[in-house]
Amino acid sequence: MAATISMQDIEVMAQRLGKDLSSIDVDAITLPPGDDFGIKSDDDEDLYQEDPLEFEGGFRNVIVVDNLPVVPPEKFEKLENVVRKIYSQIGVIKDGGLWMPVNPETQKSLGYCFIEYNTPQEAELAREKTHGYKLDKSHIFAVNLFDDFDKYMNVPDEWTPAEIKPYTPGENLQQWLTDEKARDQFVIRASAFTEVFWNDPRQMTPELVYRRQYWTESFVQWSPLGTYLATVHRQGAAVWGGAATFNRLMRYAHPQVKLIDFSPGEKYLVTYSSHEPSNPRDTHRVVLNIFDVRTGKMMRDFKGNADEFTTGGSGGVSGVSWPVFRWGGGKEDKYFARIGKNIISVYETETFTLIDKKSLKVENVVDFCWSPTDPILALFVPELGGGNQPARVSLVQIPGKEELRQKNLFSVSDCKMYWQSNGEYLAVKVDRYTKTKKSTYTGFELFHIKERDIPIEVLELDNKNDKIIAFAWEPKGHRFAVIHGDSPRPDISFYTMRTAHNVGRVQKLTTLKSKQANALYWSPGGRFIVLAGLKGFNGQLEFYNVDELETMATGEHFMATDIDWDPTGRYVATSVTSVHEMENGFHIWSFNGKLLYSIPKDHFFQFLWRPRPPSFLTAEKEEEIAKNLKKYSKKYEAEDQDVSLQLSEQDRKKRKMLQEEWDDWVAKWKKLHEEERELRIQLRDGEASDAEEEYEAKEVEVEEVLDVKEDVIPQEYE
Repeated sequence: MAATISMQDIEVMAQRLGKDLSSIDVDAITLPPGDDFGIKSDDDEDLYQEDPLEFEGGFRNVIVVDNLPVVPPEKFEKLENVVRKIYSQIGVIKDGGLWMPVNPETQKSLGYCFIEYNTPQEAELAREKTHGYKLDKSHIFAVNLFDDFDKYMNVPDEWTPAEIKPYTPGENLQQWLTDEKARDQFVIRASAFTEVFWNDPRQMTPELVYRRQYWTESFVQWSPLGTYLATVHRQGAAVWGGAATFNRLMRYAHPQVKLIDFSPGEKYLVTYSSHEPSNPRDTHRVVLNIFDVRTGKMMRDFKGNADEFTTGGSGGVSGVSWPVFRWGGGKEDKYFARIGKNIISVYETETFTLIDKKSLKVENVVDFCWSPTDPILALFVPELGGGNQPARVSLVQIPGKEELRQKNLFSVSDCKMYWQSNGEYLAVKVDRYTKTKKSTYTGFELFHIKERDIPIEVLELDNKNDKIIAFAWEPKGHRFAVIHGDSPRPDISFYTMRTAHNVGRVQKLTTLKSKQANALYWSPGGRFIVLAGLKGFNGQLEFYNVDELETMATGEHFMATDIDWDPTGRYVATSVTSVHEMENGFHIWSFNGKLLYSIPKDHFFQFLWRPRPPSFLTAEKEEEIAKNLKKYSKKYEAEDQDVSLQLSEQDRKKRKMLQEEWDDWVAKWKKLHEEERELRIQLRDGEASDAEEEYEAKEVEVEEVLDVKEDVIPQEYE
């Protein structure tokens, strides 16, 4: 750490160098990330408190294995080989790093041994893997880190009650929801700055809320209900929030953290890191911590080799699937689960242990996902035995682990599952082999979750050989959209799970032919959707009304990489991040496709809308408001008109000010021109310079010889 320099020393040095400190703009000085140059940060004062020094014991890579058999000298070598075989599978034991003490009187072993690894990480992993290991019925290993003995020996004999700190009320973390204009916030990261803005489309520009340089070392992330903003650092993660500004609320220590994930109800934060192995033949070591968001207490940790966390999922850092843990049970954060080899481990958050103290055994399971609202797991198991045992999708109720529904599937090459946001429907996209096994075709299995016995419908496209490019459910609704086709301009079909008679039958609404789209973005409120052509289509946008089955507008954001609806469904953000070197920045559009404003930003990394918590209004109340929307809208239309007049007045004043500036500038130079007239006449020997503009232009042609060549006649032609 750099030495701290006092202000007095800086002033003395400035005087010696002849520098005036008052002329220096301190705010304009930026420091490289990761180096404080001895300058204390205003939000890290607690780091500089005089804490008692803590010294490492130096034995963090040593473990003590207890409850070994007590053996005579002739059996020492055999027991040592058994212990070495067990513990060398976990890490590299140093030369001479296995020692079994001996009773000097009986010459027998004392029933424990010391093992020294190359790294503390290997020692900790060995403790986790082998504590409780059953060598035989009489010998169950008890494994501890050597440093733990010293730590527990220093615990005072007398108990002293913890100091109870006086209660101080915290800030209102939902203050931003009370904005009089009902605006939404978003956060962006560009270059070294992280900025939070109000989206203010009436003023055609965002309004800055908070700006900070080097706020995070990799990325930022909102919590699912918008209460917190999380940042990631070398030492761990932190969450920020508050009424008027963003104050740090809690830290979560996790060195070299790479990824984070909130539970849906914001009660817990999962942090992830991976560490290089000491042995090149080993895989990365993974550490996962689960923290209580409010208290910062670590509720449980999971550690192991990366290959234990790679089954299923979409892939993350070092091949590990992310998120490793998937949360279920809705916003109550009751359960979380992860997939393993032939098992799904489901934990409950009351004790952070396995339900019924055992995992759910599912032979050859490759994927699972939770219902967004209910504790129901959807599992997919592929075919086994060359097709003798069919693939299947199962719905399992938690915590009872009761199978609610199962569907067998034949000739399956791939399968993906999509839950509707209310948990009413589950769509299973099934790719099947043709009879020749040379190609595949796609169909959908549609589960009606809320109906009795969970009926299933089968949907095949008009051309079942069409490739499925994208699928998306309407949020809170009963419709879904599919992009399908093999041509450069695919088709888009819309379906509903309810017919005119409200019978549970899937029905096609319409098909849009030959669209420049490869991604679907439904409004959070349903009804509207953006049909987007990203990557090869260079940012083509079509704003579509599914109620009326008509296009509202089309647009383009060249090279767009991301599209995000705001949580209310009123506005859409399209952005070009730094994956492209040019055109970085973002556009804000209205829901019906009107471009409201554009903000260019160099080195643009992230755009994230701040999520909103669910409404307290009942579905009936929301429906009533929708019916009487014209009555409520009069007030806001008047406000919009006032803002429009205000903007017009601002534009008029701005134009008038520019005209006045121009007139002043012209008058200033005319005056100067007149003042210098006598001087110009003197310089021209009495000639009035004002007549210098009377001239005649003549065009003169000049010929220039560029090169001269001599023709040489060969001798035979002379």
